[in-house]
Amino acid sequence: MFNALILNQEEKRTIASIEQIDEAQLPEGDVLIEVDYSSLNYKDGLAITGKGKIIRNFPMVPGIDLAGTVLDSQDARYQTGDKVVLTGWGVGENHWGGMAQRARLKADWLVPLPQGLDSKKAMMVGTAGFTAMLCVQALLDAGIKPEDGEVLVTGASGGVGSVAVTLLAQLGYKVAAVTGRVEQNGPLLEKLGASRIIDRVEFEEPARPLEKQVWAGAVDTVGSKVLTKVLAQMDYNGAVAACGLAGGFDLPTTVMPFILRNVRLQGVDSVMCPTEKRIAAWEKLVELLPESYFDQACTEVELAEAPKYAEDITNGQVTGRVVIKL
Repeated sequence: MFNALILNQEEKRTIASIEQIDEAQLPEGDVLIEVDYSSLNYKDGLAITGKGKIIRNFPMVPGIDLAGTVLDSQDARYQTGDKVVLTGWGVGENHWGGMAQRARLKADWLVPLPQGLDSKKAMMVGTAGFTAMLCVQALLDAGIKPEDGEVLVTGASGGVGSVAVTLLAQLGYKVAAVTGRVEQNGPLLEKLGASRIIDRVEFEEPARPLEKQVWAGAVDTVGSKVLTKVLAQMDYNGAVAACGLAGGFDLPTTVMPFILRNVRLQGVDSVMCPTEKRIAAWEKLVELLPESYFDQACTEVELAEAPKYAEDITNGQVTGRVVIKL
C-alpha cells in the first residue's frame, strides 16, 4: 500500500484527499516507478481545485510531472534502478500522475534523468522549466540575438517565467520581467538575472494596434490583453514565444504587428513534444541553469499540503517552483 492524492467529483465539485492504494489500482503501462518527487504547476492547481476543466474522468491522481526510480520495466530501454523523468503526455489529466508514491507509465513518455540532476532538481525544473527552455529555444530558432535588444518575460514570477528569466540571462540577453507583485518578487527576479522589473498593470491597459517598438523578443505565459500589448510593442522582425493563458485564452489583437513589423508569434507546447526534442531540451537545461537557481526558486512541501498550494497557485500567490516530496 502507498499514499496518493486522489481527486473525485461530487455534485460537480472536485474533492481532493490522501488515500492509501495498492499497485493493482494503478493504470496500465510498461514501467512501474517509485516516485521521489512531483511538482505543482498551474495546470495541477486548476485540476486539484476544480477551477479548470482539466480532468474529465474520476477518480484521478493529479501531477503532470514526476521524477523517480524504475522498480519494474517491461521495456528494454529501462531497467530496475534507472532514474527517469516524466512531463506531459496527458499524465495527471487522463492517466494517473505524479502525486502518488508509485506510478505506472508508458516507456515512450519517459526520458532518462539527465546527468547533473537528481530527482528534486529535476522537479524544480519540471514542466515549467522544460516549457521555458522550449520557449527560449523558439527565440533562438527565430534568430533573436542578445545584441538585438531587450527580451520581455511576462508572468515572470511563475514557474515558466522564472526559469525563462534565468535561461535568457545565462545566454546573455537583457531581460525585462513583468510581475503583478513588484515589491515581493522584484528582488528574486533580479537575482535570477532580470535587468529591470515592470508592473503587470502597464500591460493590462488596452493596446493600440501598434505602439512604440520596445522588445526584440518575448516569452509570454499570460495570453489575452497582456499578449496583445506585447505584440503591439515588438520590434521589427521580433518574435514572441507564447505558452500560457493565465490571463485568459482570448487574444484581442490585430494583424498590424504581423504584416507591418514582420512580427512572429510562435506557440509552444510541451505536452506532446517529441522525445528527441525533449532530451535535447533537458540537456540544455542542465548546461544553462546555474547552481544559484536551485538555491532560491523552490518551495518543498509534503503531499498533504498540495491542495493548499494548488489554491495559492491559481490565485497568483506562488513565487518560483513548488516541489512535492513523495
